[in-house]
Amino acid sequence: MTSDFKISVLASSSKGNSTYIETPNSKILIDAGLSGKKIENAMKSIDRDLSEVDSILVTHEHSDHIQGVGVLARKYDMQIYANEGTWNAMNSKIGKVPSENKYVFGMGSTLTIGDLDIESFGVSHDAAEPQFYQVHYDNKSFAVLTDTGYVSERIKNTIKSADAYLMECNHDLDMLRNGDYAWSLKQRILSDQGHLSNLDGANTLEEIIGNNTKQIFLGHLSPDNNLKDLAHRTVAEDMMKHDLGVEHDFHISDTDPEQAQPLYGI
Repeated sequence: MTSDFKISVLASSSKGNSTYIETPNSKILIDAGLSGKKIENAMKSIDRDLSEVDSILVTHEHSDHIQGVGVLARKYDMQIYANEGTWNAMNSKIGKVPSENKYVFGMGSTLTIGDLDIESFGVSHDAAEPQFYQVHYDNKSFAVLTDTGYVSERIKNTIKSADAYLMECNHDLDMLRNGDYAWSLKQRILSDQGHLSNLDGANTLEEIIGNNTKQIFLGHLSPDNNLKDLAHRTVAEDMMKHDLGVEHDFHISDTDPEQAQPLYGI
């Protein structure tokens, strides 16, 4: 692996999410939705140390994205970036963070951290002001898109032809519909402010991948309404139906709630 632009999905599921990104001059996390200890252990498993991480970019205030934010900010003196709506919604949930560590990163703008340019874009989810990120380095890009009920044309155009994606495949429709969740919760998940199904994720990818796309991570799987094999098969088979070069032009990888993915060089 010779690339200077490396990523690891440390954890991804409905129970906790965090992604590590590094370049020669920058080391960041997108979300810290597990305990500080679990994130420390995940980083150690890929031979990295949290003390070297500069910043955490927060997508929204739900606990599976912010559980470790306050702890890590205080312990490692990290800079925390979120938009104003997310800050207002999560301030009381993450404990005291020094004011000098708190930064507002507005929706629809681009932030430079070291040698990274990070583009924010709004999504449709039942949070205060949810936004996700596309990270750019040396003419390459990595786009993270989870926690959205649908994908607008604006989002598709923003993240089109990225080199790598972390794409939501939250649930299998039949498992969700036939499962034990209360009807109100099922309605929330299926709504335009809920989550993408396996097939939604596949359909989105079919519209946005380009010749540069080499890696797709399937993320934010529900432990109750999905299975890794099912999500992987659904996405791969649907993309092959559209004559896309699965495992030839690009690779599809699963993510895990407990085990970090090996560092991948973009």
